[in-house]
Amino acid sequence: MAPPQAARPPQAPDSQPAQATTPPAPAEAAPPREEVVVEPPLQRIVNPTAVFAGLDKITGRITSFDVAIDETVQFGALRVTPRACYSRPPAETPRTDAFLAVEEVTLQNEVRRIFTGWMFAASPGLHAVEHPIYDIWLTDCKGGTPAVAESDATNASPQAPQRPQAPAPRAQQQRRR
Repeated sequence: MAPPQAARPPQAPDSQPAQATTPPAPAEAAPPREEVVVEPPLQRIVNPTAVFAGLDKITGRITSFDVAIDETVQFGALRVTPRACYSRPPAETPRTDAFLAVEEVTLQNEVRRIFTGWMFAASPGLHAVEHPIYDIWLTDCKGGTPAVAESDATNASPQAPQRPQAPAPRAQQQRRR
């Protein structure tokens, strides 16, 4: 006699054999939430003086010179006029940049602009003034104080000396009180 076989459920002739069932995959986890890190705004220090280095390629001398904003200094045949010089507080990543104009005085006493733009102290080769005889690059800004938020203005000293104002008429003085 034949050994008894386990009873199988009847299958339809064109159906496929039952496959082993696997537990359902867990629902896809929600994508990780992106954390939004809000950095405080960068403090920009406005400086009254830009510091440059200049190379005289004939003599091989490097000279450091300071230039006040909106003043012109002559280095060899070049005139350097910084328009703005910005830096960051010492606690932040250093970044010093200046906007300036450089003009060349030719042998015929003609003045022609050879550079106008931003210079960055961190990468002097990026926007240094290259001339056949002279090179100039920004090295630093100095003399500025960090900007103070309005809420802290009562505790801090003013950034620049204020011009004395004419006294207000008595009617305006009384309204302010």
